[in-house]
Amino acid sequence: MLFHARYVSLMRRRTPQNFASWLHDQLTARSYSLTPRGGGQARFAEAAGVSKATVSRILRGEGSTDIAVLEKIGQALGIRLGVILVEAGVIDPDELGGVQRPQGHMTADEAADELGITDPTKRQVLRGVIETLKPPPGDPTAG
Repeated sequence: MLFHARYVSLMRRRTPQNFASWLHDQLTARSYSLTPRGGGQARFAEAAGVSKATVSRILRGEGSTDIAVLEKIGQALGIRLGVILVEAGVIDPDELGGVQRPQGHMTADEAADELGITDPTKRQVLRGVIETLKPPPGDPTAG
């Protein structure tokens, strides 16, 4: 089952060609002319703080891109890094939730939502239980 889930997950991942197409669409939607003499690649490269060669390579669908470059692309486009990582095929869309909210940092209300608890009284009871179980601040045995 785990093998199958991983296989299916890998099948849904984006390829460099998918990312190239997606980035092309993002750039043209923002009025970057990607024609050979349009200058859009150079303008975007400058805006993102990466080389024109890097932008050109990505738009040709050649190879993978490191996360630092993807972060700069996301910042230049105004798109969250998590979305860029999915589009670039670095992570699977199903993995994005774990990246956006690492385990262990869930609020009581988020826990209630995840558990499907909608009754206000039950949600309050859950909050009380969680507060009771929390170690006092500065407790060296916490963790």
